[in-house]
Amino acid sequence: MNLQVTGLHLDVTPALREYVETKLERITRHVDHVIDVAVILSVDKLVQKAEVNLHLAGKDIHVEATENDMYAAIDALFDKLDRQVLKHKEKTSDHRGAQPATVDPATAGEE
Repeated sequence: MNLQVTGLHLDVTPALREYVETKLERITRHVDHVIDVAVILSVDKLVQKAEVNLHLAGKDIHVEATENDMYAAIDALFDKLDRQVLKHKEKTSDHRGAQPATVDPATAGEE
């Protein structure tokens, strides 16, 4: 998995990078085929914005979150990303399960 953390009008400190990496561990617990992750952290006046582009096998997911605090924006971002990854995982998983048992017509009337 390739991780790229970029800051626009912001220096990405080691603490911010480590915080993003710890939040990303929650996502990698749900899916193990993450190919590439690009996180963009930006500041516009008083608005802190966090974006992520997650490249999975067969799907690209883009999520944005804005808050007054960068750590809160990262929290909101990974909450949204977690929901979308779980939704994608549920869509791609096999829901058929076990086939229902057939009823034997000879013993169906006996009770």
